[in-house]
Parts: sequence; C-alpha cells; structure tokens
Amino acid sequence: MLDKKGLSSASNITKYLYLLSMDSNKKISLRDLGLRDYKHIWEYQTSLLDGIIAIKRHNRKESTHKPTSNYFLFVEHPHVYTLGKSGDLSNLLINEQQLKEKKATYYKINRGGDITYHGPGQIVGYPILDLENFFTDIHKYLRLLEEVIIRTLAEYGIKGERSKGETGVWIDTGTPFVRKICAMGIRSSRWVTMHGFALNVNTNLGYFDHIIPCGIKGKAVTSLEVELGKKINLNEVKSKILIHFKDLFDVEAFESDI
Repeated sequence: MLDKKGLSSASNITKYLYLLSMDSNKKISLRDLGLRDYKHIWEYQTSLLDGIIAIKRHNRKESTHKPTSNYFLFVEHPHVYTLGKSGDLSNLLINEQQLKEKKATYYKINRGGDITYHGPGQIVGYPILDLENFFTDIHKYLRLLEEVIIRTLAEYGIKGERSKGETGVWIDTGTPFVRKICAMGIRSSRWVTMHGFALNVNTNLGYFDHIIPCGIKGKAVTSLEVELGKKINLNEVKSKILIHFKDLFDVEAFESDI
C-alpha cells in the first residue's frame, strides 16, 4: 500500500510518462497582423490559448496524443495603455477625457506586471506556446524572452541588459542613465502562454510621459530610433527577433499561415 509520499511519486511518474508519450510540436505558426486594435488582439490571443488548452484536456481525459499548436503573433497597436492584473491604476497619470484627447485607450488586463504603453512604431510580440512542447519553466521562459531581445539589440551595437527584480530589457543598468527599451508581461495557464513583449523601435516616447512605466519611478524609456539616431526598418528587426527566438527556443520551424 502506498503512503502519501508514494502516491505523490506515482503521480509524478505518471505525469512524466504521459509527457514523454506526447508528440512534442516545436513548429510555430507565425502571424504578422499589422496595426490592430488592442482589445481585438487580446480576444484573439485568448481564443488561441483556449483552443490549445481544450486539446490538452481532451488528451488527458481520453489518453490521446494529438499535438498542440504554437503561435507567434507580431502586431502594432494604436495608442493604448494596459494595466496588469496586480498593477496600480495611480500609475496612469491622465484621466478619461485626456485619453480621448490623446486618441488613446486603456484596458485592465490579465497579464503580469503594471502599466505600459503600446503604439505605432513599437514591435509587440505575443508567443502563444504550449510550453510542454519546449520546457515547463516560467522563469526560464521569461529569461529567454529577454535574451531574444538582448541578442537582437546587440546586432545594432546596443548592449541590452537585465535589471535585477525587474522583468524586461534595459540599457545602462546600474547608472543614473538607466532606461528601458523593452517591456514584458505574460499570462500562463496549464503551461500555455499569452501576452509577451513590446520593443520600442520607432515609438513616440511622449506617450510614456502619461504613465509611470511598469510602475517603476525614476527610470526612463528609450527606443532603437533614439539610441541610433535614425528610424529603423521594423521588418528587419522582426527578422532578427525570429532568428534568435528560433535558436534559443529550439524551434523546428516558423510557418507563416496568413
């Protein structure tokens, strides 16, 4: 007869054997959606996540082995401020009328992190992955996302860095001139991810003046355009991001399906 420890071990072994029996899918469907409304893409992400979870539930219930899909969405959003589930609304420094004057919208959403801004000229990436196809470690997932951006910035001669206790990618950490170039915030359910990163490329940084970015006071934001003194081709940056993502996540292939 098994004791509680034995039951736990048996459960873990069963889970391990189940995962081994699954056909891991390391291909990712790539969808570049252009300039799209934030709420619409939030709902779209949710539908993709829910579809993956439905397959995983069916596999567990019926002991089937249908592979789960993975997606990578590139998008730009019209001016919008989003506040994470544990964020502080006081970090939004303008009221509803001022939002309208700025032609911006605001949403309280279900990712981690505090407040951030999305807008034209910014590359937003939403990897919607079943991490059981890759690895089951959220900390590792976030660090690899940061590494993708750090390696991309290096191709432009920019030293991107991590800041202890602060997710995202920064420049000149540990100095009075520290500034953030890429924000990150995710949600995960049953090892399926959504939301992702926002890299400032040719972004109008004036919109950050109306928030305390990520709820962190006293630190500036920047962009590739500001750092390099010229506008950068967004498609060129996206291509570099995909190369490093493929390498770091051991992706078999990106498949463009729209």
